[in-house]
Amino acid sequence: MWQEAVTTGPLNSEVKRFCSKNILVILGFSSVAAVIALIAVGLTQNKPLPENVKYGIVLDAGSSHTSLYIYKWPAEKENDTGVVHQLEECKVKGPGISKYAQKPDEIDTYLAECMQRSSEVIPMSQHHETPVYLGATAGMRLLRMESEQLAERVLAEVSKSLSNYPFDFQGARIITGQEEGAYGWITVNYLLGRFTQKSGWLYFIPYKKHSQETFGALDLGGASTQITFVPSNYSIESPENALEFRLYGKDYTVYTHSFLCYGKDQALWQKLAKDIQDSSSRTLRDPCFHPGYEKMVNMSELYKTPCTKRFEKTLPFDQFQIQGTGDYQKCQQSILELFNTSYCPYSQCAFNGVFLPPLHGSFGAFSAFYFVMDFLNMTSSEISSQERMVEMIENFCSRPWEEVRSSFPRVKEKYLSEYCFSGAYILSLLLQGYHFTDSSWKHIHFMGKIQDSDAGWTLGYMLNLTNMIPAEQPTVAPLTHSTYIFLMVLFSLILVVVVITGMILWNKPSYVWKDTV
Repeated sequence: MWQEAVTTGPLNSEVKRFCSKNILVILGFSSVAAVIALIAVGLTQNKPLPENVKYGIVLDAGSSHTSLYIYKWPAEKENDTGVVHQLEECKVKGPGISKYAQKPDEIDTYLAECMQRSSEVIPMSQHHETPVYLGATAGMRLLRMESEQLAERVLAEVSKSLSNYPFDFQGARIITGQEEGAYGWITVNYLLGRFTQKSGWLYFIPYKKHSQETFGALDLGGASTQITFVPSNYSIESPENALEFRLYGKDYTVYTHSFLCYGKDQALWQKLAKDIQDSSSRTLRDPCFHPGYEKMVNMSELYKTPCTKRFEKTLPFDQFQIQGTGDYQKCQQSILELFNTSYCPYSQCAFNGVFLPPLHGSFGAFSAFYFVMDFLNMTSSEISSQERMVEMIENFCSRPWEEVRSSFPRVKEKYLSEYCFSGAYILSLLLQGYHFTDSSWKHIHFMGKIQDSDAGWTLGYMLNLTNMIPAEQPTVAPLTHSTYIFLMVLFSLILVVVVITGMILWNKPSYVWKDTV
């Protein structure tokens, strides 16, 4: 018996070692296979879903032209900020729709090319669910002031034309100046990501130090200009200039005002109507045009717009000739006479008795603010002093017309001839009208596009009408896709290390099996 025990003891130990090794090998392979399967399932089941997108179309029917914008966004993220982007812009050939008041039957042809382009860009399967909006701005506001019947007739023809396309037409309307300012403010801050605060990787803990102030919005069109911003701890004394928003869980009290007749085109008509009153001849020597520039203007055209009615005067001629002299200083003096600063019923005003709280924060200046200053090479942040701005415009205005025309052969003469006035007008409006100073000028950012989308009111308009900006912060998953995958891989590697460590320890007989002696 004793001999048998001595003989079988080592044998049992070897059997146990053999069984343990095989079992551990099987367990090891099974663990590795399980880990691989775990990772594969995680990658497969949680990979981003195939793109499911939506589209929207907005037509900006301005005073001088109409532009069509096509927007695109992922359907499952439509309440997130910054996800809507501009897919394409189509400039409608011709003037603004208000110019079709006497020929409304031509509107269908006028819109056809850009609407056809929309049909090609947006997949046919989504035509029926793509909303189309048309917003008309100051040009149509002026037409409505002249004749409400003509304005309604134009809108009716526009609606009739757009309803013929396979999209979901949502209507054509004249938006107010207040809406135009507010939607421009929403667009700028939406694209800049200013409505939401950045969060930690678990999302539950927002980093308050990253919460950002909103940008103000400066918009300049052909017939009106808008200024919109959030004042700093300052009450808005005129209720008609105050707007209340709750966006992404935060309340905003916004100041906005639209100055009708103070877009760059109508401001020029005002200046000409004012200056010709004092002329005793058919010639108007105008400091806002280049030396050597000449142009004939019909009195009937000058007094056609409601913006010049206050200067209307019976003169002994039907037309007059503009002769440019190219003098910036005199040009500015003439422009400043358009801004009535003689009275203010509030603690402080911009001009014409309109309340304006102290400027606060940074401002995005877009539309004609950007186009004009970009042409004059004055959008760079390096050009931040008023003196330098004045010097550049002064030099440009003093250049002979023939020299300017030969330097820019591809620019239409109408636009090229007016850049001197437009540059001087923009400086006068910002400095004397809105009271920007040397210290606050550096906070103006001239912007044409933000992340490939045009700065302007159209995106904000569509976001509002499609309810894509929620009042409260949207609820999101606590972990992002990439974080989830990282944690899956990390924990799987930990599992592998544990299994391997267990195999090594299990292989030590002294830790697991005790030999029978």
